[in-house]
Amino acid sequence: MPTTILYSDLENAFLWASSTIGLEAEAFICLATGKTYFRGDDERDELPEDIEDETKYVLVPGKHDFDLGRSLVMRFTYSNAPHLEERIQDIFQRKGAYSRFKDLLLANDLLDCWYEYENQAIREALEEWASENGITVRHGL
Repeated sequence: MPTTILYSDLENAFLWASSTIGLEAEAFICLATGKTYFRGDDERDELPEDIEDETKYVLVPGKHDFDLGRSLVMRFTYSNAPHLEERIQDIFQRKGAYSRFKDLLLANDLLDCWYEYENQAIREALEEWASENGITVRHGL
């Protein structure tokens, strides 16, 4: 029987694994119970001794493990803001691109649309990853 996890727990593990502000952050899911474990500089959990056993625990990917960076921005741009394509490509040629990208979207009343698009892409990527790892994702309580 596949492991089941609440989407909110999977999303929290993903966000932990995606944190990059001076943290070494990893999240694991126990394949027997669906319980999540967190490891990092700000470690919160008592980890099982066999946490490295890939037959028992699966390492949750972070944002950089999926195609959720610049290519996602450009897919969003092509489908939702083609009139801003040149400006957005220019923005991503320099540091601080995401801040300027979001400022541009805000000025064009597209920021909420971006957040919905990004959240949907994350949800789809996580659900596909979970399925590939024998984990069933449950939504709601």
